[in-house]
Amino acid sequence: MPQDLDNSYGQLPARFYTRQSPDPVAAPATLRLNQRLARCLGIEPEMLSAEVLTGNALLPGSDPLAQVYAGHQFGGWVPRLGDGRAILLGEVTGDFGRRDLQLKGAGQTPYSRNGDGRAWLGPVMREYIVSEAMHALGVPTTRALGAALTGETVQRERRYPGAVLLRVAASHIRVGTFQYFAAQGDHEGLALLLDHAAQRHHPDARTPMAFLAAVTKAQAELVAHWLSFGFIHGVMNTDNMTVSGETIDYGPCAFMDAYHPGTVFSSIDQHGRYAFNAQPNMALWNLAQLATSLLPLMQGDADAAAEEATEVLEAFSPHFNAAWQHLHRAKLGLTTEEDGDEALVMGLLSRMASSQADFTATFAALRDGDASAHVTDTDAWDSWAPDWQARLAREPGDPSQTMARANPILIPRNHRIEEAIQAGLQGDYAPFHRLADALETPFDPAPEYLDLATPPRDDQRVMRTFCGT
Repeated sequence: MPQDLDNSYGQLPARFYTRQSPDPVAAPATLRLNQRLARCLGIEPEMLSAEVLTGNALLPGSDPLAQVYAGHQFGGWVPRLGDGRAILLGEVTGDFGRRDLQLKGAGQTPYSRNGDGRAWLGPVMREYIVSEAMHALGVPTTRALGAALTGETVQRERRYPGAVLLRVAASHIRVGTFQYFAAQGDHEGLALLLDHAAQRHHPDARTPMAFLAAVTKAQAELVAHWLSFGFIHGVMNTDNMTVSGETIDYGPCAFMDAYHPGTVFSSIDQHGRYAFNAQPNMALWNLAQLATSLLPLMQGDADAAAEEATEVLEAFSPHFNAAWQHLHRAKLGLTTEEDGDEALVMGLLSRMASSQADFTATFAALRDGDASAHVTDTDAWDSWAPDWQARLAREPGDPSQTMARANPILIPRNHRIEEAIQAGLQGDYAPFHRLADALETPFDPAPEYLDLATPPRDDQRVMRTFCGT
């Protein structure tokens, strides 16, 4: 490794974290190592042994700690959360800036809230698969550097094999991190956090409202990406929203099969708070909590500060709409803009909903010019397709190439993830590796992976996903 880790977050005052080493595990064994990502980070893959992937050994310069934060969970305020099963090892630096290395499932911390601080195999597999797939799709995301088995069992509803994920992130600073210091009335800590986060992620936005504006734009564009691929996060709590604009914490997340705007998968989302089509509003709600947390740093009249924050937040919808339309125009093969484009997209989506068309397969079929096999209402398809074809005729270049770059053939389908997890529980990791390998090229998969593109049969459908804790 050309350089030791450092930890700029560890240079903040001690009340920002608790220094904490990972708990040793009994029998570390590497499950998967992301060698390409390691090299991009300047880490020689051979340094990432099973001992390092589980926390039994530390990379040079590691300064392990658990971060404290708060958050709204399904709208309910929790004043103290924090890394209950994660340890920030430190940061690597390079042309890419700074990237955190964090172990998930590394043992108890002061923030474990009576939990064991461990992770079991299923959630580790899920986060590895989905986060790396999101990266391949071009969605801002945390990434998986490696996964390892612990040789121990974890008790949930039954006993499962234990595992640890080595996660990479632009940082792990969350909306909930700002909420924690604001709720404590710790304005000095809040100012230090703002300075640190702005310098790291939004260096041209060093004032509270400039920072809020930068985070608002980043989150609006992120959620637009989610919707363009049929992704549902499942737990958009404020402690699961980063100020960097990356997707984080892949718990009960899912990609839709049959399209419906109100789709919910998460078993803990009983009222659809974080349904597919609710995600933009929930992102804005979270950003309002960030705005509230930043208000104590504003100078002058409190009412004027609140009004300024409101004006900043009002930019969310324009940012989101612009990104959503750009991404969805590309899915139809469009690179230019015309007034009727949004209506054209919405017309297809409404027909997909009424036909219960598979989201990914329908858009992938557009690459060949005909998705009528998926929009099973023939009259509905025939009433839309001519307008689309006429619009394509006005496009310069090759619209099929635009669609090929915007519409993946492969996504991490829920039933395929579940198959990989169930096989892994029996000691067979081949389906996990095959799925992860295939998803490295979702827009142009190798022929031997095309079976993974098939939508699930009725008996294969996964209707509920579960939180990894």
